[in-house]
Amino acid sequence: MKRSLALDAMRGFTIAAMILVNTPGSWSHIYAPLRHAEWNGATPTDYIFPFFMFMVGAALFLSSRRAGELPRPTQAKKILKRTALLFLIGVALNAYPFTSSPAEWRILGVLQRIALAYGAAAFICWLPGRWRAAIAATLMLGYWALMVTVPEPWSLEGNLVRTIDLAVLGANHMWSGLGIAFDPEGLLSTLPSIVSIMAGFEVTRVLMGVGGNTAAKTKVAIAGIACVVLALAWHQVLPINKSLWTPPFVLITTGAAIGVLLLLDALERLNASRPILNAFAVMGRNPLFIYVLSIVWVKTYGLIVIGGKTPTGWLYGGLSSVMSEVNASLAYALLHVALFWVIAWLLHRKGVTISL
Repeated sequence: MKRSLALDAMRGFTIAAMILVNTPGSWSHIYAPLRHAEWNGATPTDYIFPFFMFMVGAALFLSSRRAGELPRPTQAKKILKRTALLFLIGVALNAYPFTSSPAEWRILGVLQRIALAYGAAAFICWLPGRWRAAIAATLMLGYWALMVTVPEPWSLEGNLVRTIDLAVLGANHMWSGLGIAFDPEGLLSTLPSIVSIMAGFEVTRVLMGVGGNTAAKTKVAIAGIACVVLALAWHQVLPINKSLWTPPFVLITTGAAIGVLLLLDALERLNASRPILNAFAVMGRNPLFIYVLSIVWVKTYGLIVIGGKTPTGWLYGGLSSVMSEVNASLAYALLHVALFWVIAWLLHRKGVTISL
């Protein structure tokens, strides 16, 4: 596989899906597949973030090839700079529009999880393949071993991820969307998430390192099936849980990501499918900028009040007057996807790439 349309299309599809599930017209009216699982298990929405982590790993492989001739210290500085910037942007996004006290800002989040996992994976991937495999296994099994040291390892209230975050960050700096202070992008659960990025690195290395031939794709497909089978078996004793990023969750989402990537690669060879792939690829060429802009956009117009309503109130109200509330909520989200696709297309048309 060369630097392919499939990779860009999968990245763009993931960003579009992120925007879709993050911008409903009403959080009270959402189709079930567009909601996160309440705790154990996984809905289609729960696959979106690990898919993005997988694609970060793919990008890491591509960038490591380009940077291969640079001295290690120079590469290390770039990795550390990118990690720090991503983390700080994530904190700033949480704090925006800066109407609350810094004592209440949430420290962790999506970009912070990506930053920490990327930073660790980037250095781990310098090591030989056997070392990488050993470290991945250690991260998964070690996390499991640590989690079961508490009486209720897989409960919302008693898990070790929450205990550590409370001790290190404090409740005021944590997410509380489930009714108590608990961060789904916690410090300890970052450990297995590193493997999600490493998986994207390894899959891309195999597919691109041998010319993208059938043998390579077969090898990757077998690995993907093995991930799903192992995840389902492991789930019998260790739940699939996105909020805790459990090892079975890593495996089942990695297997699914491999399946989607191989499907897109097959579609790339069909001329009739290329326009659709190109449309998604447009959003995949400035993924970080589009994601950040989508969050800033929604938070900004939430501050605007016209006639006693925010723009969301006006638009969602108008849509719900001509269709059901759940369909209006979905239509509202789809309009946002379309808006940010247009922005991404304009950037692509002008040859603008915004990256860290």
